[in-house]
Amino acid sequence: QVKLVESGGDSVQAGGSLRLSCVASGFFVVMGWFRQAPGKEREDVADIDSHGTTTYAESVKGRFTVSRDNAKNTMYLEMNNLHPEDSGMYYCAAGYSDYDDLPVFNYWGQGTQVTVSS
Repeated sequence: QVKLVESGGDSVQAGGSLRLSCVASGFFVVMGWFRQAPGKEREDVADIDSHGTTTYAESVKGRFTVSRDNAKNTMYLEMNNLHPEDSGMYYCAAGYSDYDDLPVFNYWGQGTQVTVSS
């Protein structure tokens, strides 16, 4: 059974930092972090493939860093200079790359809450 377990969510003040972790039950070619705030659509925050190639949403570039430890089947999200609009439930996702080398996420974690106060 595939499991993705997130941790590290917390309440912080604007300008603060958090580090999220996602432990997977196995190896996945592509992993990613998504977030969703109440009343808003889910947003792809950052992705990373097995080679370490990363992509980021424009809103987090320069502030967030995604990384992974393939030996531990673990992905991280280092979040710095947090803004109130970064608040939301953060989900870990895992999957594979399709024929166009685009990520396809077919497994999801339960989420970890991040709250940033102004």
